[in-house]
Amino acid sequence: MKSLRNTALGLALGVVGASAASAESLTIAIVNNGHMINMQSVAEAYTAETGVELNWVALEEGVLREQVTSDTATGGGQYDIINIGMQEAPIWGAAGWIEPLEFGADYDVNDILPAMRAGLSHEGTLYAAPFYGESSMVMYRKDLTDAAGVTIKDNDSWARVMQAAAAMHDPDNGVYGACLRGKPGWGDNMAFITTVVNSFGGAWFDADGRPQLDSPMWNQAVNFYVDLLGNYGPPGSEGNSFNEILALYNEDKCGLWIDATIAASFLENDNVAYAQSPNAGVAAGANWLWAWAMAVPAGSPNSEAAMDFIEWATSKEYVQAVGNHPDFGWGSVPTGQRASTYAIPEFKAAAGFAAAEMAAIDSAAPAASDIKPYVGVQFAAIPEFPEVGSAVAQEMAAALSGAKSVEDALAAAQAAADAIMSEAGYY
Repeated sequence: MKSLRNTALGLALGVVGASAASAESLTIAIVNNGHMINMQSVAEAYTAETGVELNWVALEEGVLREQVTSDTATGGGQYDIINIGMQEAPIWGAAGWIEPLEFGADYDVNDILPAMRAGLSHEGTLYAAPFYGESSMVMYRKDLTDAAGVTIKDNDSWARVMQAAAAMHDPDNGVYGACLRGKPGWGDNMAFITTVVNSFGGAWFDADGRPQLDSPMWNQAVNFYVDLLGNYGPPGSEGNSFNEILALYNEDKCGLWIDATIAASFLENDNVAYAQSPNAGVAAGANWLWAWAMAVPAGSPNSEAAMDFIEWATSKEYVQAVGNHPDFGWGSVPTGQRASTYAIPEFKAAAGFAAAEMAAIDSAAPAASDIKPYVGVQFAAIPEFPEVGSAVAQEMAAALSGAKSVEDALAAAQAAADAIMSEAGYY
């Protein structure tokens, strides 16, 4: 019998290098979020300096996870550099799927925020370098809350969030009270739903790895989620991920959005305001912790050149390059990865979200606890979680779309999770 607690606690939460020129090209798999797309333009200078051609494969995050996991686990060798996060990095590092990262002294690894460094390491060794880091928070239209006579406070109750969404909801004029992730995926709808479950005092598993999806806390949290988004969300929410909601928000169609703090870099409405994530009485775990990071698959023939590129792309110099880039500027630099970024005067002047973002990152609680006996906020840092999370995600999308009742969806989710964890030998 495995102990989930023991498994979880075993996991720790300038152009560089002449050797880059020894590789003619690098193939890089990235998530198709704004900062990653911007990197393709910024990195033209890297190619000009080193001669290394960069071949970008930009994928939607669910597709990226599937393809990168399959290729890395089998040693397929399709990519020289991959985007992964805190769920994968410690586990894949321990399994030998990705290379340990070693950088020069000028890189200043201690400048990386401790939460990010810990979450991307195993037994003190860094296996992925954060390109940007994030927690989650409320982003809302203050002009709409003011007009409706409602307020959204830091760590507000879910009931008050529901009231605010209802007050702003005006579908006849194209405004929806709440825009939230509904697309199925362990890092999509389940990222948000898990924070709601956490705030209701629920958890994915007990200390022996037994799924807890049939608990009253899961029932309360998922019913709340379905009611909130079903009554006050845009049509077709079960198909919406980060990029779809970002587009809706920038078309002035969302009253509030609870999602990654990094989204604030790309919000265009002048009336946006921020609040720390709401909870239902259990504040720990109400806001997630994540980093989109860069890693080198084990056995890559271009590993040295790949590490050179990662050292540059996650450096202080890269932040300066984005801030001084004519197409981007200081409001568009990747955040949540380095402490020094938050001390740059130009960044502080441009980023009205910075204080709220840092507060969210600092308050995230990935450590195992009596309520949540595993490492991770919106995920569990065990190898089986992606399979479990993906199966449950499909059931939650079915509940949101009305294809199943919440009770039937949770029963099916519990059965699927139980089968996976039992087969894995937890009990």
